[in-house]
Amino acid sequence: MNALLDCQAVTKLYGVVIGVNDLTLTLEPGVHGLLGPNGAGKSTLIKLITGQLLPTAGEIRVLGENPWNNPRLLGRIGYCPEHDAFWKFLTGYQFVHTLAQLSGLGRGPAREATLSALERVGALGFKDKPMSTYSKGMRQRTKLAQSLVHDPDLLVLDEPLSGTDPVGRHELMDLIGELGAEGKSVLVSSHVMHEVQAMTQRFLLIYGGRVLAAGDVQEIRRLLYEIPHRIRVACDRPGELARHLAGGDGVDGVQTDAERGELWITTREPRQLFAALPRLAAQTGVALRELGSEDESLDAVFEYLVGDGI
Repeated sequence: MNALLDCQAVTKLYGVVIGVNDLTLTLEPGVHGLLGPNGAGKSTLIKLITGQLLPTAGEIRVLGENPWNNPRLLGRIGYCPEHDAFWKFLTGYQFVHTLAQLSGLGRGPAREATLSALERVGALGFKDKPMSTYSKGMRQRTKLAQSLVHDPDLLVLDEPLSGTDPVGRHELMDLIGELGAEGKSVLVSSHVMHEVQAMTQRFLLIYGGRVLAAGDVQEIRRLLYEIPHRIRVACDRPGELARHLAGGDGVDGVQTDAERGELWITTREPRQLFAALPRLAAQTGVALRELGSEDESLDAVFEYLVGDGI
């Protein structure tokens, strides 16, 4: 099976401005989150993947092929752009049906595929209204429908949840998860990390035109072993628990907040400590209310990687 994406020393320059810089990576088929702050290089990478830009240097392969000037490959890719580009005099149905035909579907199959795509994204209820009257959320659903209509192997979604209401966000996140479960490959670009983390556990973190890390959160976090985890413990006697933990194996530091009934433990052995804490609490008679670590979150990992750069 060909890699979903294979970049070898890819650089894209806009004059003297660097879009992506000597980028080398390989992604296997599946659902991946493309994450980074605005200006990180996400949009440039997406335009390279979808054949809108030619690399200044290096080589890029998508599903085993060069995407530049390759209509056959582009017919296997569905693209939902961040910015709107509609013929506003068309209805949503007309817009998606037109793009289905441009993708090579005949009129009859295009009609069936259009209705199916609109239904799947929850856009049937307003399909006959002019797109000039659409809200941002309605436009997002329609853009997603046109990216699905020709049944592509790869979906490239650039900020697909932007402007949607909470219900719409939840529905679209569920849909992306369903597409992945059906065997579609999906690349979802976003700067809202917790939303992407709800859709997939595989991530590509990009910053300053370079890849910081790729993999799932735990794999990426393990690469940062020298940075301790902070574990939060909510209990009835944090001072008592702290006395038994201080100086113990795997414990780098302990900090208590008696007023809030909290204990913060710094450790490079979080799994070992998570296993030991309930036993220690039982031995000391301390009642645990809550135990967790935010340092496994994607936000924490990204903050570690970029430091004060954002």
